[in-house]
Amino acid sequence: MALQGDNLVVSVRKLEKMLSMKGGKGETSYASNSQAQAKHARSMLHLLESTLDRVQLDSTTESPFAVADLGCSCGGNTIYIVDVIIKHISKRYEAIGCEPPEFSAFFSDLPSNDFNTLFQLLPPLAINGGSMEECLAADGHRSYFAAGVPGSFYRRLFPARSIDVFYSAFSLHWLSQVPEMVMDKRSTAYNKGRVFIHGAGESTANAYKKQFQADLAGFLRSRSHEMKKGGSMFLVCLGRTSVDPADQGGAGLLFGTHFQEAWNDLVQEGLVESEKRDSFNIPVYAPSLQDFKEVVEAGGSFAINKLEVFRGGSPLVVSRPDDEAEVGQALVNSCRSVCGVLVDAHIGDQLSDELFKRLQRRATAHAKELIEQLQFFHIVASLSFA
Repeated sequence: MALQGDNLVVSVRKLEKMLSMKGGKGETSYASNSQAQAKHARSMLHLLESTLDRVQLDSTTESPFAVADLGCSCGGNTIYIVDVIIKHISKRYEAIGCEPPEFSAFFSDLPSNDFNTLFQLLPPLAINGGSMEECLAADGHRSYFAAGVPGSFYRRLFPARSIDVFYSAFSLHWLSQVPEMVMDKRSTAYNKGRVFIHGAGESTANAYKKQFQADLAGFLRSRSHEMKKGGSMFLVCLGRTSVDPADQGGAGLLFGTHFQEAWNDLVQEGLVESEKRDSFNIPVYAPSLQDFKEVVEAGGSFAINKLEVFRGGSPLVVSRPDDEAEVGQALVNSCRSVCGVLVDAHIGDQLSDELFKRLQRRATAHAKELIEQLQFFHIVASLSFA
């Protein structure tokens, strides 16, 4: 099964070669539309720091302390979080009377990620033949060696026992592929008439759930080889409070509902064939706590220190919530920044522009409802070796 756009055919099995957040620094780029993620990440810092307090410190080794952000994307949020992690670990070393080690930070995402924009945001390195203490005291500089690691986090990315802390936020809900059954016309899970799981039938919802759980199992299996024995892992992904996997909550309002209706507009206007719409699905799944817990426990490698649903708030960052046009534009920018690359590949840039114009009209007309109802919940997990 393939996603077909203007002069472009992409197998869903090779989704990772094209999936990325919108690069650059333009109006619809991820870098310009990730303020909500930044706000949500900051609200969870106390949970992150509790995870960091579980990391075993080794004052005898000369090897660097390694931090990896999986699904780093291309904005400043990942740089902020890595800085928080390193400063917290440094304070722990100082508290036991030890000089902090050198630090390595690995920024990892799919090869299609805009690493250039990310690296341009990195502060200059403070280490210049001096000590780590001098480096940490240098304002406006980074206190770690940085490297980019392209690849899917559903497979191995690092040497065995090389990473002290894994961090991944707002990424694990992205599947490695659209479930094959969802794209198969002969299957009961074929998601005819829809572009997302939200509101779909039971077979479709279960296909998405199975894909998520298979992907998460692969993720944990890989990290079980890569993490140092005393390390810890902090994971955040979109979640839901409903037991029904077809009820995707905030993700349903972002990728379903008005987005779905915008696709239907193009079909009804004769701009896109219905089969073309039906062959497009957003590869996102917001799990429940139970969905997540089942995979961790079945894998057996990791113990759950904390697993909870965290209310993250709205993905819409607006200065005037009563301004319908601003709300409508904010929804379009948010949606386009995270799935615009997939839409462009499927129907081409021109039709993609038309689709998001339809979405803007619908979002503007339902601005009050969006402000009141569009809330994200996140699954937050703190894991260490069992």
